[in-house]
Amino acid sequence: MKIGSVNLESPLVVAPMAGMTDTAFRRLVKRHGGCGLVVTEMVSSEGLVRGIDRTLEYAEYTEEERPVSIQVFGGDPDKMAAAAQIVEGMGADIVDVNMGCPVPKIAKHHAGCSLMREPEHAASVIRAMARAVRIPVTVKMRAGWNDSLRNAPDLARRVQDAGAAAVTIHGRTAEQSYTGRADWDLVSQVAADLDIPVLGSGDCLEPHEILDRLRSGVSGVLVGRGVLRNPWILAQAAALAAGKEPAVVSARQRGEFLRSYVRMLLDERVTEADGFRHRAPGQADDSRHAPARGRERWVINKLRALCAWYSKGLEGGSVLRARVNSADSLAALDEIIDAFFVAEPAVVVGSRLPALG
Repeated sequence: MKIGSVNLESPLVVAPMAGMTDTAFRRLVKRHGGCGLVVTEMVSSEGLVRGIDRTLEYAEYTEEERPVSIQVFGGDPDKMAAAAQIVEGMGADIVDVNMGCPVPKIAKHHAGCSLMREPEHAASVIRAMARAVRIPVTVKMRAGWNDSLRNAPDLARRVQDAGAAAVTIHGRTAEQSYTGRADWDLVSQVAADLDIPVLGSGDCLEPHEILDRLRSGVSGVLVGRGVLRNPWILAQAAALAAGKEPAVVSARQRGEFLRSYVRMLLDERVTEADGFRHRAPGQADDSRHAPARGRERWVINKLRALCAWYSKGLEGGSVLRARVNSADSLAALDEIIDAFFVAEPAVVVGSRLPALG
C-alpha cells in the first residue's frame, strides 16, 4: 500500500486514540508485527503553532515507530498549514487531519467532525496544507455529522480534489459516537469512488473482522479499540491474510505486555538518549533532566486507563479492572499483574477470547 510517496509494508494501521495510543503503546504494538503505520494522538494546530509544551509532547515519536503520521485538528486554513509545516519539520512521514472527532470541546471550535458540516471550508483547509508541505496530507472523517447529513462520499471527493493523498472513513456519524454499528457499505462506496487510497475504521475487534474489512474494497484498515483490547490483533490479522495460523497469546504474555508498558513509561525522558525522540524544531530538550513529579501516580493512572480496554473480553476482566483501579503503588500493580496473568492464568483464558488465537 502506498500513501503519496510513502510505502506501507502492511495496510493495517494503529488508529489515534486520545489519551491511549502514546509512543510507548505504539512501539509495543509495532514490535508484534503486522502494523504498517501508526498515527499519533490528535494534537492541536493552535498548540503546535504557539509551541505549547503539552501539545508538542503529544506529537513526539521515535524512529522505531516509522512510518508515522501525526494527526492535527483545527479549522483555520492558515494555522493548519503552519501546523503541517511543523509536522514536516519534525520529520514525520504523513500529516493527518482530524475531521472525525465528535467530542463537543473539539467540534465547537469548528474542528474535528464539525468540519463535515462545512465541506467547502474543510476542502480549503486541505488545500492550504497540501500546498504548504511536501509530505502527504491525509484526512480522517466519519460517515457524516448525523443521519440527515451523511456526506462522507461528497466530502471525500472534495478533499481528494484539494490534494489529500488518502482518506479514512469511520462508518459512524458524529451523533452516533461509538454506538450502533459502523456502516461499511458507505466506506466501500467511497473506496470505489475515489482515485486515492481509502481506509476504513469501525467495529474491528477481532482479527477475522479486520480480514473481512480488507476484502470490502478498501486499501487499508485503521484499528483503535481492537488494538487496545488486544495489542497482537494486527499481527494476527496479517497472519490470517497470508493464509497462516495466527499466534496464540498466552496469559503470561499479556501480563508481560503491561509490565513492558509500565517500564517504558517510567523510562520516558529519564534514561532516553539524546535524539531518541523526534521533536518540533526549536523545542527544548531539557525535560529529561527535570525532576519527576508524581511519576508513579501518572504511570498508575495510565495503566488504569489502558486496563479499562485491555480487560474487555477477558474472563474475570471486571476483577482485574477493580484491582488495578484500587492499586496505590507500582509494587501493588506488579503483584496484581502477577496474580492475574501468571499465578491464576485460568482467570484470563476463557471462552470469550477468540481474538487471542
